[in-house]
Amino acid sequence: MKTFTTHRWTRLGAASRAAWACLGVNSRRSRVLLALIVGLGLIPARWITAQTFTTLHSFTDVSDGANPSAGLISSGNTLFGTAMGGGSSDAGTIFAVNTDGGGFTNLHDFTRSSTNASGALTNSDGAEPVAGLILSGDTLYGTASYGGSSGCGTVFAVNTNGTGFTNLYSFTATSHTYPPTNSDGALPHGGLILSGGTLYGTAGHGGSSGHGTLFAVSTDGTGFTNLHNFSAISPFPDYTNYDGAEPVAGLILSRDTLYGAASYGGNWGNGTVFAVNTNGTGFTNLHSFTAVPFQTPYTNGDGADPQAGLVLSGSTLYGTAVAGGNWGNGTVFKLNTDGSAFTNLHSFTATSGPPSTNSDGAYPYAGLTTSGGDTLYGTARLGGPSGYGTVFSINTNGTGFTGLYFFTVPDPVTNTNRDGGSPTDALSLSGNVLYGTADVGGSSGSGTLFSLSFAPKLTITPSGTNVILTWPTNVAGFDYIGFALQSTTNLLSPAVWTAVLPTPVVADGQNAVTDPVSGAKRFYRLSQ
Repeated sequence: MKTFTTHRWTRLGAASRAAWACLGVNSRRSRVLLALIVGLGLIPARWITAQTFTTLHSFTDVSDGANPSAGLISSGNTLFGTAMGGGSSDAGTIFAVNTDGGGFTNLHDFTRSSTNASGALTNSDGAEPVAGLILSGDTLYGTASYGGSSGCGTVFAVNTNGTGFTNLYSFTATSHTYPPTNSDGALPHGGLILSGGTLYGTAGHGGSSGHGTLFAVSTDGTGFTNLHNFSAISPFPDYTNYDGAEPVAGLILSRDTLYGAASYGGNWGNGTVFAVNTNGTGFTNLHSFTAVPFQTPYTNGDGADPQAGLVLSGSTLYGTAVAGGNWGNGTVFKLNTDGSAFTNLHSFTATSGPPSTNSDGAYPYAGLTTSGGDTLYGTARLGGPSGYGTVFSINTNGTGFTGLYFFTVPDPVTNTNRDGGSPTDALSLSGNVLYGTADVGGSSGSGTLFSLSFAPKLTITPSGTNVILTWPTNVAGFDYIGFALQSTTNLLSPAVWTAVLPTPVVADGQNAVTDPVSGAKRFYRLSQ
């Protein structure tokens, strides 16, 4: 099982764990909306719920896995993901599940580790996959943070039906000195990106200075290349360098340039956003997060400790920082791909507690998701009314921050609830549905998979002998395309629904249809 702290942003704690991690110290659709009119008497206008939260799967910590810390990927009606714990050896799993929550399948159980002569916990395939997967054809690629031949993590491939698991690369053993060094990197906590036949990724530790690497490896496991060694950092309390340290998130690719974030280091020791060519040349520190006080709250103007990957739209990068900002609880930010025009889009507000409650969330460990429009979607691990995290949206210009969902409080003894809590990775978007993972909670207390679907609200307003039916064209960045207004006078099966004419008039972001009221009761719905 995974152990949590309220806020793990501590230099000494993270460094100590990193020093010995390779030596065996592990942490553990069809939408229908109804409205009713009876003769000329109108039932008061009501808003149909615009979003529906569904717990797709609650992890049991046994055969299916536990504590899913990574985001999901979708292919057709199937979601693929990883659970960092549980499974037959308590080393994590790779799974598939239908988008409606049915058909959950454990595709791979990571095997039990044994202690080698150096004290490292090793196995054949890896352990604790905390990053998400990528899909190419019928093959899934990913990383495991620990295990492998030296206990320092692996890069793997597996078919979408669970066959053909292949350990593509095992990271080599680290030194017994601090920080622990090697030639290739260690503890890959981030996911991969694929271009042609090459996988690109990050290792949060190891390398020549012990502070992480960027790497490339072919999809058949050959040609591993260390693209960049993050440089040594200055001693406590500064932890500064020119490029950053501990890149624990994955990379994104645009043409021949990789973009990413390092969780600390840089000019003020609080992390960087960087760019590097796919051949390892041209490393550029695009932004160093600024200094914070030595005591809580860790406030500044831009954020600190970026632990998630970036998203790219046009020539703008968007991301999150776990700490810093106006109240020390993290930020959503953007900057241009050349490093200019850095903007703090949102500072998560102050919390009270425990638990750490507020209105918007706190500590956004997860990256952002965009549909390509003007809206970003994300999660915060803590905060919200319960203190167990939020799902949010925000416009790309920083306006319109909206809490889309607030996770409920788990039982203090069993750690169970109906929905999960503490989401730690990015959401997946398909149509008008967001899919995600929650690290804890659920019916067994070991985390959940969830969906959050959005449908327009239908409103009915009387107007003389007519009714005016309205619904929005867009909410929280979702375009409500393809919804048709229908009516029937009888809901008894088989109900016959007919289109309501004329076609909607669009004004001020609302669809509007005027319909005469007859003496018979009539039911309306939006159907897609």
